[in-house]
Amino acid sequence: MKKPYFLKFTLILTILFFSLPLRSEEKQFFDFQIARLHYEGGGDWYSNPTSLPNLLFALKQRLGLNVPEKDVEITLDDQDIGKYPLIYMTGHGNVHFSPSGVENLRKYLLKGGFLWADDNYGMDKPLRREIKKLFPDSQMVELPFSHQIYHIFYKFPQGLPKIHEHDGKPPQGLAVFVNGRMVIFYTFETDIGDGLESPEVHNDPPEKREQALQMAINIILYCLNN
Repeated sequence: MKKPYFLKFTLILTILFFSLPLRSEEKQFFDFQIARLHYEGGGDWYSNPTSLPNLLFALKQRLGLNVPEKDVEITLDDQDIGKYPLIYMTGHGNVHFSPSGVENLRKYLLKGGFLWADDNYGMDKPLRREIKKLFPDSQMVELPFSHQIYHIFYKFPQGLPKIHEHDGKPPQGLAVFVNGRMVIFYTFETDIGDGLESPEVHNDPPEKREQALQMAINIILYCLNN
């Protein structure tokens, strides 16, 4: 399940290479892009609008990654879904995946894609139902605190940080594995997305926002290394 840590060294070399200035006649490119999932069902897929731009800015400032300023919006039927190494989804309400969307998303995940679902309080039950459509024979499991995603860059010896109270339960990092590879990571009872928002949105203390940012960076790096 874990990849060798020399991949982190490879990633650093890649970052340095792609951070070199471009000649004026060269077309600009990005190391990678985050896609926000515009799902059906009525849930507010668009919530936390400042979270991903803030994350992308941190990836640029802290790791030197050449990334755009904003995320892009996609649907499950998007034929360019394979362009994005990571799809992010959040919200408070209902989630629905159409049959064609299920097929497209399953193909994307089996070909190396990664889905990060972050419950913004209220999408847990419908999300679990729709994930079961994707992989009916695979169980969602809670990751041990020793898992690489909690240690790949920043250290979280107790697993996910608790950003917002929600139901007051401990945060859970849940995952779906297919053929030994994590294809879905579900952050539950934490609300990383709220912690990534600009300070004035939720008035979270700086230490909570930093924890959310560090955990999100770990998730990105894990996705790029696996």
